Amino acid sequence: MTATTSSPAPEVSVPTPRDLLLNRIQKDILIVRRPYAVLAQEVGLSEAEALDILREVKAEGIVRQVSAIFDTRTLGYQSSLVAAVHDPEQLDEGAGIVSQHPGVSHNYRRNHDFNLWYTIAVPPESDLEAHVQRLHELSGAKLTRLMPTLHLYKIGVEFDMTGKDAWNAKSQPQYTSAQRNIGYAVSDTDKRFVVEFQKDLPITEEPYAAACEALGMSIDEVAAHAEKMKAAGALRRVSAVFKHQSAGFTFNAMGVWAVPQEQVAEVGQQMASFKAVSHCYLRPTYPEWPYTIFTMVHGRSKEEAFGKIQAIHDEVAPFEHAILYSTKEYKKVRLEFYKPEFYEWEKANLSSFSTGNS
Repeated sequence: MTATTSSPAPEVSVPTPRDLLLNRIQKDILIVRRPYAVLAQEVGLSEAEALDILREVKAEGIVRQVSAIFDTRTLGYQSSLVAAVHDPEQLDEGAGIVSQHPGVSHNYRRNHDFNLWYTIAVPPESDLEAHVQRLHELSGAKLTRLMPTLHLYKIGVEFDMTGKDAWNAKSQPQYTSAQRNIGYAVSDTDKRFVVEFQKDLPITEEPYAAACEALGMSIDEVAAHAEKMKAAGALRRVSAVFKHQSAGFTFNAMGVWAVPQEQVAEVGQQMASFKAVSHCYLRPTYPEWPYTIFTMVHGRSKEEAFGKIQAIHDEVAPFEHAILYSTKEYKKVRLEFYKPEFYEWEKANLSSFSTGNS
């Protein structure tokens, strides 16, 4: 690999207010009566101009949705990345079966012997391993490995829409294991809040109005409850989620690194400091899988994505590594909590189903 580690994306003109707005809405959007007016002022636009831009990028598919982002573990959900080996001629069919599971939010074919990778989450009363084992059987996988998060060094997708960031630019991680609160007692109000705020918020002057009405709370009461959930680690932020391809970031690369166990804490934090890294995790190893740390980056091209991985290697991680990239997207949705469809799948597919939702 010969990419220059400090090379920025191609030079562009001074960022426009539109670019700045698109960068800004990927960060925390305030829960106030007119949040887009606040964002507009920050980037030098009127509220009406900002709303026009956001409606335009939503129509173009650049913005997938605007909603709250919750932490699955703090809400008591069990989750994992899963890697599976399928016969190539059977892969599409098997992937289709996996995608039918309501708890599967991401499902990709990747360039590796482990050719199917998906993420799955189940509620506290369910058995994650039983669900994955059943998907293994139903999908016809030859081998399936659970790769849960052992430590979260960073999660937070932010695309640089200005094109000015160097591949090795640094930033403070938005969310880490330190903010998680395993064992948090989820209240009924929390659940109602999650149900309303996981919905796609409208691009209107008062986007929280419907949620406030459904919850029977004022905007100030909703904001106060949101702060409580943030302090508990259950709510990460309210922000826009971009569709990578429509935003121009057509290539993703999952760098997997054989970092020795005695160095994972230090190296993981260093990797997480790279702004280009959207996800950084410590995961388990297996006899056929020696990689401890996973880093995800996105690029406008394969060269850019690989260059970002190379920058990490050159600066902080001179270890054996591999780059896995998706060659087909089977499913990509936001995980929805407390959905009846999940329990319906569980009851239909797991004979040992025995929760209070049966």
